[in-house]
Amino acid sequence: MGVKQQLGMGVTTAVLGLTLIGGGTFAYFSDSVETNNTFAAGTLDLSAEPTEIIDVDNLQPGDTMIRDFELQNNGSLDIDTVTLETDYTVIDAEGDNTHDFGEFIEVEFLYNADNLDEVIFETTLSEFQDMEPEAISEHVFYPELGDDGLPVDESHDLVVQFNFTSDDDVDMNQFQGEALELEWTFTATQTEGEEQ
Repeated sequence: MGVKQQLGMGVTTAVLGLTLIGGGTFAYFSDSVETNNTFAAGTLDLSAEPTEIIDVDNLQPGDTMIRDFELQNNGSLDIDTVTLETDYTVIDAEGDNTHDFGEFIEVEFLYNADNLDEVIFETTLSEFQDMEPEAISEHVFYPELGDDGLPVDESHDLVVQFNFTSDDDVDMNQFQGEALELEWTFTATQTEGEEQ
């Protein structure tokens, strides 16, 4: 092989080597963008005003007490339904009662806050305590809230009348000095989820 051929082979080899090196470092144009994504859950916030609906003493059979209160949606999500659970404790003065004091406290939910002339639902505290919350909602809240529920920043007024009833066949003296502590728990549920 002549000198020219050797030089030609050397140059060809060098060019090939440079091509391979250059090919390894070649890059296409590129660009990137960053997105910021947030998932924030809404809030259900059902409030009652006032939180103490009734506080009376020195009751006697035949007494009637009317109280009104307001349920408020202070959250960021609409409320679909409201349910109510009733629980009470009787503080026995004598301890030898034959009847439950809650059987003689009648509860009437009233429809019209101005005239107080239409009873939506009526029962005793004893029966109320044994009812399913959904059944109470159907009788107490649905007539007013209906399918609309309680939208954000809206409120719903409720008027309730408590009656201390009596029964001629029951010795009412057994209830003298007794007390009944009533706890109502209102629970709100959300509306159906939707495409966002």
